[in-house]
Amino acid sequence: MAHVIIGAGLAGAKAAEKLRAEGYDGELVLVGDEKERPYERPPLSKGYLIGDQDRGDVFVHDEGWYGEHGVDLRLGTRAVRIDRRAHEVELADGARLGYSKLLLATGSSPRRLKVEGNTLDGVHYVRRLGHTAALREALGEVSRVVVAGAGWIGLEIAAAARGKGCEVTVVDPAPSPLHAALGEEMGGFFADIHRDHGVEFRFGEGVDRFAGAGRVEAVVTPSGEIPADLVVVGVGARPNVELAEEAGLAVDGGVLVDQALRTEDPDIFAAGDIAAVPSPRYGRRLRVEHWQNAISGGEAAAVAMLGGEVVYDDLPYFFSDQYDVGMEFVGLVDGYDRVETRGDVAGRAFTAYWVAGEEVVAGMHVNLWDDGIGAIRDLVAERGRPS
Repeated sequence: MAHVIIGAGLAGAKAAEKLRAEGYDGELVLVGDEKERPYERPPLSKGYLIGDQDRGDVFVHDEGWYGEHGVDLRLGTRAVRIDRRAHEVELADGARLGYSKLLLATGSSPRRLKVEGNTLDGVHYVRRLGHTAALREALGEVSRVVVAGAGWIGLEIAAAARGKGCEVTVVDPAPSPLHAALGEEMGGFFADIHRDHGVEFRFGEGVDRFAGAGRVEAVVTPSGEIPADLVVVGVGARPNVELAEEAGLAVDGGVLVDQALRTEDPDIFAAGDIAAVPSPRYGRRLRVEHWQNAISGGEAAAVAMLGGEVVYDDLPYFFSDQYDVGMEFVGLVDGYDRVETRGDVAGRAFTAYWVAGEEVVAGMHVNLWDDGIGAIRDLVAERGRPS
C-alpha cells in the first residue's frame, strides 16, 4: 500500500520530497483540497501581495516535479474520513486510498470574526493564494483600509496597504501590536515603525460589527465608526484537526504526537500547523504555525514514516518584512524578565534578547543580515547569556 499525505501545503510537499530523497520508491499520494499545487504562504502577506514576487514564485516545486518523482498529486480533492482499521482514507469523490503510513498535514484556517456584517463584500481574509490575488487587486482600487488584528499578518498587510497609498487603521484589543509574540517593549518598536509610515492604531478596542449596505463601509468599535472601503481580518488561525478528531485520534489544541511526530496510531503522523509536539525545553506541547516548522516538520515526519529515528525539538522560528525593516526571531517569550538590546534600536539595526534570570529564552535581529539568526539560535538553544 501507498504512503499517503493529506494536505498539499508546504509541510506535505516537503514530506513528499524527503520521502523520495530518503529512497522510498513505493506509491506516494499527495492529496490537497486546493486546486493549486503546493505553495509557500509567507509571500501571501509579503512579496506577492506587495508585487515584488510573481505568482509563479510562490510554488514549492516546478509543475513537472511531481510527475518526475512519481508523486500522485490529487488537487481539488478533500479527504473526508480515515478508516484506521482498514488503513484507508476516503475522499469526497468517493475514492478510497489504502495506506501503509499516513501523514496529516492539513494546516490551518483563518479565525473568523463572528460579528454582524462579516459576510459583506470588501471583508477579506488571507490564507490562500486566491485570497491574496483578490486583495492585491482590491488594494489598488480603494483608499481607506481597516485591519482587524495587529499580529504579524495584520502588520504586514498594513505595510502593503500603505505601500499602495491607502489610509490604514489597525484595530486590536491588546495594548500593543504583536503583544503575545514579542511583549509590549518590542511590540512598541513595531508600532513606531508603522506610525512613522502613517498608520493609525486603535489599541484596547475590538470590532463590534461591520457596517454597510451590501459592501463594507465602516468598522464599528466601542469608540465609534472607522470609515472603510476594505477590511482585512487577521486575528489568528485555527488548526484543521477535524479529520484527525473524527478518526478518534487524540486532539487538544492540535493533533497530539510524540517527538517522532507519530500520533497514538503508529501508522499515522502529523506535521506542520496541526502538530502539537512535546517540548522538553519548554515543558509543554508546542504547536507552531510558521514557515520553518512546516519545512522541518514535514521532513522529520517523512524520516519517521520510513522507520528512521527522529527527535523533533526545533526551536520556533519566524521572520517578517515590513517597509524597509526585516527581522528574524527564534524561541518563545514565555516567562521572560526583561528585554536586553545590542546595537542601534533608533537606527533599526539591532539584536534583542528576552532574558529569564540569566538565560536567553528568545532572540531577534532587526536588519542585521550579515550576522543573521544563527548565533541567536545557538544562544537560545544553549540557554546562554548575551555578552
